[in-house]
Amino acid sequence: MNLNQLNVTEVSGIGESKREVLQELGIVSVMDLLEYLPFRYDNHQLKDLADVKHEERATIEGKVHSEPSLRYFPRKKSKLSIRVLIGRYLITAVFFNQPYLKKQLTPGQTVTLTGKWDAHKMTLTVNDIKFGIQPQDESIDPVYPVKGEMSVKQVRRLIKMGFSQYGDQVEEVLPASTREAYKLWARSKALYSLHFPQTFEHLKQARRRMVYEEFLLFQLKMQMFRKINREQSAGETLHFKEEDVQKFISSLPFPLTGAQGRVTQEILNDMSSPYRMNRLLQGDVGSGKTVVAAIALYAAIASGTQGALMVPTEILAEQHFQSLGELLGPHDLTVEMLTSSVKGKRRADILSRLASGEVDVLIGTHALIQDEVEFLKLGLVITDEQHRFGVKQRRVLREKGQSPDVLFMTATPIPRTLAISVFGDMDVSVIDEMPAGRKAIETYWAKHHMLDRVLGFVQKELDEGRQAYVICPLIEESDKLDVQNAIDVHAQLQQYFQQYNVGLMHGRLHSSEKEEVMREFAENRCHVLVSTTVVEVGVNVPNATIMVIYDAERFGLSQLHQLRGRVGRGSDQSYCILIADPKSEEGKERMRIMTETSDGFVLSEKDLELRGPGDFFGNKQSGLPDFKIADIVHDYRVLEVARNDASKLVNSNAFYTEETYAPLRDYLKQTGAFSSERLD
Repeated sequence: MNLNQLNVTEVSGIGESKREVLQELGIVSVMDLLEYLPFRYDNHQLKDLADVKHEERATIEGKVHSEPSLRYFPRKKSKLSIRVLIGRYLITAVFFNQPYLKKQLTPGQTVTLTGKWDAHKMTLTVNDIKFGIQPQDESIDPVYPVKGEMSVKQVRRLIKMGFSQYGDQVEEVLPASTREAYKLWARSKALYSLHFPQTFEHLKQARRRMVYEEFLLFQLKMQMFRKINREQSAGETLHFKEEDVQKFISSLPFPLTGAQGRVTQEILNDMSSPYRMNRLLQGDVGSGKTVVAAIALYAAIASGTQGALMVPTEILAEQHFQSLGELLGPHDLTVEMLTSSVKGKRRADILSRLASGEVDVLIGTHALIQDEVEFLKLGLVITDEQHRFGVKQRRVLREKGQSPDVLFMTATPIPRTLAISVFGDMDVSVIDEMPAGRKAIETYWAKHHMLDRVLGFVQKELDEGRQAYVICPLIEESDKLDVQNAIDVHAQLQQYFQQYNVGLMHGRLHSSEKEEVMREFAENRCHVLVSTTVVEVGVNVPNATIMVIYDAERFGLSQLHQLRGRVGRGSDQSYCILIADPKSEEGKERMRIMTETSDGFVLSEKDLELRGPGDFFGNKQSGLPDFKIADIVHDYRVLEVARNDASKLVNSNAFYTEETYAPLRDYLKQTGAFSSERLD
């Protein structure tokens, strides 16, 4: 019996009215009900307050010390507060929307409270109260997300009924050999124990089983995509002489770092293989990705094909045009740039020479994907800051060649755990080493009352002929507060730096206006640039040596690191000053970490740990799997094991033929991503 197709009303006690409420919770089938997992567990064993950590959930016992204080708010909301004496500690207990407790709580009364502890405010936000001295309770109570009239107790009762009727029909997904190798519980036992754990050890074992399953199923999908992409992209092998490429590398004005050499070899191996390259190149700000791109482009041209580099903005296109021209030009290679600003005869000439094969490398913005752009033989497509382009835009450029190799580049350090999850169907290369001799950016944290000292320091840098960025927090590009904030700071700095040109850039400017402001700054006609976070990733202004970030606590570590990377691009010492008065411990921790490390990958891992995977990319990031129980931060070791196992499975004949793997094949069919013929 397939419990995924069995309506939840088949469970005793679930009629039409309950079915509708359960549907709101996403529960339609019997299997949905059995897999509706708790979001936390309450353990009512008493704890000593001294042992309770900040923001930990705990059960404590004490005596009411004061009369209750009750406040009402709009929409029938209320907050009731009492003082409770717990041993030698006098704390505040807060109850939301439980006004009836005012009549039940009296000074001297013994109460047992369960809730979330705020160690800084000495406050317990209570979600469960019992009166009188309670017997020690060893039970572990699951807490479920609920809506409307459905209570946690009702959900638990329905799940128990579901297991009593259908628990023995829960289908096993993992092969017996896998369960034995990792000592994993059966699926039915693990699911049951997640709902009704007898001990914390049982809960741990149940969770361990389901975390591995979730990761394995997801990675099977990723590895299958990867395998199919490879097989379907049996593109043209690029034939270039290794010694020619090595001569080009030797001619570069600086030696490659060890990391650059390693990723270059990975890319060249892909390009000379019979499969189309599909690789993500990660490198921190200033790590030398452009040089690696130049080597890849040289190899593509040496094999008789052309290369394309697509970037998100015109000013970035100009900078790449200049830097790649300097690297490739001396070898009699033709590099051209195509943006919306290139018009008339100049545009027609570039398009004509591109179609005839005279242009070796074309650099540009989204103008590259227009129908009129035709390559004679496109062999390599490089997309810089690939998350800035839609999937469709990237595909259109790729389709201008016969299965060209594809390289995506990003300066956003992505933690390994996220890279495995989000880019699991791609190969990933990482430049994790900076070129020798580059001066580290000195980072300082200043409180708001120190602003005059900070601006005095900026003045000294300006007087020595250097430039500065001043960043204001971006709340929302369409939000008036964002623009007003930047305008206010711009006006203040115009008064402060009267002998200098202070520019302004924010999200409401037209793209052409932003380009003009950035061009003025790049050409040193603007000395101080006040901006929201629309400062482009990758913009190279070597003369800018100071970055001031207002209200820095509003940004994540990765975003702060990206902003810091706008300076430190020349030979002069550069500085980043974070102006912040963070209220939370997490905010203070972020400021401390920023001043202590300049390694983008260390920061990205810490950012992921502090903010979680959802906030790391922001709400608009797609592609991040929504795991029910697994946590890619804390369970990353299991994720890596599952990834390796999935890769071995999809590349083995046994996976497609042996009965033991049938449930895993069925899962892949159900995703709709793979045909039955492909898997049978």
